[in-house]
Amino acid sequence: MAGLGAARHLLSLGFKVVILEGRLRPGGRVLTRKMQGPGVVAAVDLGGSVLTGINGNPLGVLARQLGFPLHKVRDKCPLYLPDGRPVDREVDSRIEFAFNKLLEKVCKLRQPIMDELKSVDVSLGDALEAFRRVYGVAELPEERMLLDWHLANLEYANAAMLSDLSLAFWDQDDPYEMGGDHCFIPGGNVHFIRALAEDVPIFYGKRVNRIQYGADGVMVYADGQVFRGDMALCTVSLGVLKKGTIEFVPPLPSHKQEAIDRLGFGLLNKVAMLFPYSFWGGAIDTFGHLSEDSNQRGEFFLFYSYCSVSGGPLLVALVAGESAITFEKAPPNEPVERVLCILRDIFAPKGIQVPNPIKVICTRWGADKFTYGSYSYVAVGSSGDDYDVLAESIGGGRVFFAGEATNRRYPATMHGALLSGFREAANISRAAGKRTVVQTVVKSDLKEEALDLDCLFTSPDLSFGNFSVLHDPTPGNPESTSLLRVGIGERNSGSGLVFLYGLVSKKQVLELAGMDGDEQRLSLLYRNFGTKLVGRNELGKQEEDLMTRIKAAKRAHKTIRGILNGIHQA
Repeated sequence: MAGLGAARHLLSLGFKVVILEGRLRPGGRVLTRKMQGPGVVAAVDLGGSVLTGINGNPLGVLARQLGFPLHKVRDKCPLYLPDGRPVDREVDSRIEFAFNKLLEKVCKLRQPIMDELKSVDVSLGDALEAFRRVYGVAELPEERMLLDWHLANLEYANAAMLSDLSLAFWDQDDPYEMGGDHCFIPGGNVHFIRALAEDVPIFYGKRVNRIQYGADGVMVYADGQVFRGDMALCTVSLGVLKKGTIEFVPPLPSHKQEAIDRLGFGLLNKVAMLFPYSFWGGAIDTFGHLSEDSNQRGEFFLFYSYCSVSGGPLLVALVAGESAITFEKAPPNEPVERVLCILRDIFAPKGIQVPNPIKVICTRWGADKFTYGSYSYVAVGSSGDDYDVLAESIGGGRVFFAGEATNRRYPATMHGALLSGFREAANISRAAGKRTVVQTVVKSDLKEEALDLDCLFTSPDLSFGNFSVLHDPTPGNPESTSLLRVGIGERNSGSGLVFLYGLVSKKQVLELAGMDGDEQRLSLLYRNFGTKLVGRNELGKQEEDLMTRIKAAKRAHKTIRGILNGIHQA
């Protein structure tokens, strides 16, 4: 969603844009699947589904512009006990009120708690349990099951166990919440994806494994191909960044990597079931189920009826919190059997027969190699500031970042992802404008310096692969440094090489020369030597001083050679 939004905006501004998509479809965590059987067909959103508030929501605006109908999710949500009996409405109302008061008290007193603990963050789950005991909330079994249901709903909203959520900052985005109804798009959110992807150049099946950047631009490596651009926008999930499956060259700044490590990336799973007919009726959009085991409170705790929006008799059961993690380890048939058992306990006493589903889809977002989870949350020890750090560009405005985990105000939402894409499109346009102005002012100087440096490397002291070396000409110093130039890219690609520079010792030069292939040399350079490669304009004083000595030595050598030639001719 972030990448598509950014691409469309940049195209409208006149940029040349291409999207590298690892999957064979667009949309990322927005995924609509068609389910069908004899006489029935339905569309289900297996990822992002609900538009959480349409007042001011760009997706609400887009839906109206494209003529997509909006279906309001009705508030009525009956709850059922583990044995299938409906929860007493009076008890339900009392516990819901107690839960909200408990949450309010915890959030109101968190600052004194933090001051007492000397600013050490604790988990929301620990604080809620402590306050529950102090105030004697939900001490009876049925009351506790009801409270657990509300806690599971909170874990669903955050895609995290309460024990992982920061007490101090878990709700830092609440002031910016979109108002208005929560809505579904009939037919699924694939309608948004198709509209955003229309006429956008997308290369599918291109899983990015390296992003190299410098003063001259960006090289993106994907499945054996190299793509070169002036700038790159990275919109992979926080889960992928945490896994480290994409290598950044040079490495990400330490403060950015630390923010990636601190922020949480949670999990929510679904079981989508297409039935031969709707046995639950069309009067409600949701109903809930309570669990006797607090550790399993998130397992199939909430059901969404998609009859009104999918085109067929479709039910979706949600799996949140700790249960979302264990769900992915279970055999495929086991969760389905448990769901059907729950449904039959609820509807059989009403004289309603629950048929076997025609088709079932179980999500496993945690195992998905393109996401490794569902959406971000503020973990213990993290804060809203980490979203801002993730949103920062690197490489002097060469590599940018978007996605829900870069949007402090609207994280964990589809509209947050889309807005982050628009934000970075504007930042890219601004950076390109500044770079054009700077290049115009200093173009002649840069050209002269670049040519001067190119001339030095026309006759390097040593070259291997795309590596070239100029040694320090100062005599009598075996530990002296050498200036290394690395060409990034393919010589015959048509786009030439991007050159990066760094300092290495003569001993390290020999180690690099003895390696097979530039891939291994780069790995040794970064991981073993800790050498930072930079663009021509980012060379420091040490590099500039070395270049001055090399130039002086070459000029002296040229002068001596001229004298010797003159003597020879005479």
